[in-house]
Amino acid sequence: MTTTATQSGRGRAFLLAAALLGAGATHFAAPKFYDALIPPELPGEPRTYTYVSGVAELGIGALVAVPRTRRLGARLAVLLLIAVFPGNVQMARDWLASDRPLPLKAGALLRLPLQVPMITTARKVASSAA
Repeated sequence: MTTTATQSGRGRAFLLAAALLGAGATHFAAPKFYDALIPPELPGEPRTYTYVSGVAELGIGALVAVPRTRRLGARLAVLLLIAVFPGNVQMARDWLASDRPLPLKAGALLRLPLQVPMITTARKVASSAA
């Protein structure tokens, strides 16, 4: 692998780890926001899902941050990003039905296709990890 490609792979890994660690931390700093994203069809309390997904994001982010565990972490990130997608759909449904301003409604909708490049990035990190 060339130096530029190595730096690019490290940069992607750093961004993925930072995104996961940041999102994981906000699950504990502002759990009510995430509670509202839990689809009501799921059994149990939304707060449990909020905390479990927050712990998962923190743990997976830490795995991605360490070169030795990066491949595993990035593979788990792909699974996590797929698993949380129903929460993004729930947010879009709720926000579109609300009296929120149009830009916020648009943001909730635009968030859905943004999951694809996040998953693609995690796959690239996994494939470029040593």
